[in-house]
Amino acid sequence: MPGDRRRPLRTILLVIGVLATLMGLLWIGQGLGYVHWPASSFMLDQRPWADRGAVLAVIGLLLILVGRRLRR
Repeated sequence: MPGDRRRPLRTILLVIGVLATLMGLLWIGQGLGYVHWPASSFMLDQRPWADRGAVLAVIGLLLILVGRRLRR
């Protein structure tokens, strides 16, 4: 029974973690000027957005780690 309760939480953490990691990588790319999409984005070539993206990517990776450990 306890494993059944963890499964939805595990799935939610993994999905949010993957999305946060991907969004963080996009922000890093935009902030450093590697990704110019969308072309009119205010985040392009703005170093603070690369820093924020790095923080978001790390948070996403931590959520993935926690989600993977819940199956034990």
